[in-house]
Amino acid sequence: MGCCGSSFWKEPLSRKDQRRGGNLPRPSNGIATAGAAIGDGGVPVFSEFSLSDLKAATNNFSSDFIVSESGEKAPNVVYKGRLQNRRWIAVKKFTKTAWPDPKQFADEAWGVGKLRHKRLANLIGYCCDGDERLLVAEYMPNDTLAKHLFHWENQTIEWAMRLRVALYIAEALDYCGTEGRPLYHDLNAYRVLFDENGDPRLSCFGLMKNSRDGKSYSTNLAYTPPEYLRNGNHIL
Repeated sequence: MGCCGSSFWKEPLSRKDQRRGGNLPRPSNGIATAGAAIGDGGVPVFSEFSLSDLKAATNNFSSDFIVSESGEKAPNVVYKGRLQNRRWIAVKKFTKTAWPDPKQFADEAWGVGKLRHKRLANLIGYCCDGDERLLVAEYMPNDTLAKHLFHWENQTIEWAMRLRVALYIAEALDYCGTEGRPLYHDLNAYRVLFDENGDPRLSCFGLMKNSRDGKSYSTNLAYTPPEYLRNGNHIL
């Protein structure tokens, strides 16, 4: 998907475009059966997906469906996918070595999955099948803040949108803090995603702790509330 010009940031998609799903790509195949239950605000209820569900949704984790890849230090890949109910999803695939303890992975996913906010790209499920460790989130079709800041083709985003990004992400972090998730890992421009209306949202993937040898540890902890640094408690 090419980077949007400045007109993208002036107004949301039309109602007609929203019904069509905007400029979302449409895979030719790959239909899953899970993800039908819808909770408050139209966001699916958090649930466990089967590996077959996610294979079908991503065309067996086809390289054509990759939307982002990380480096060698934290090998994981994010795919786009489409469920049988036509909902688009983002699937983050970890290596087993990143989460050797399946129970710890499931518990952490359920913890993040309780969060629901309009400023988040909400986590809607997970899969822990054999060596597979996968997270499922709402799919954001309009790229990342990093792309619009650093890889734009026509015109970078306007200052009004930059201020909106700062406000919306602050709201997302404030909500996470009040819900017992004050720490955000690796906060950067790639963690800010734009939804079908062109509004910025914070990726829920950064709320997951990392794990190694079955023990929790934190790396690249880019956002910590100042009151948490002072007393280890988000509440003053």
